[in-house]
Amino acid sequence: MTDAVGSIDTPDAEDEAPQTKSRKGGKRGKKGPFGRLALFYRQIVAELRKVVWPSRNQLTTYTTVVIIFVVIMIGLVTVIDYGFQEAVKYVFG
Repeated sequence: MTDAVGSIDTPDAEDEAPQTKSRKGGKRGKKGPFGRLALFYRQIVAELRKVVWPSRNQLTTYTTVVIIFVVIMIGLVTVIDYGFQEAVKYVFG
């Protein structure tokens, strides 16, 4: 009996390939803990060099927006908290 791909009785060619056991860790497995730590820090420095840092003007703008947003959220939570406080006082006391 066959289907659209091939015969059910015979496996596909990629199924017949022998499974080789891969080494644990690859190249990183050969290094000691200090070598891996050094590699980790080198990768951090390499990634930080790719970052596009904001200019001073952009940083000031972003900081101002965040501070204004936080102040607005504090006000909103304060008003909601006061409303719940008054509702609890009305219901229970």
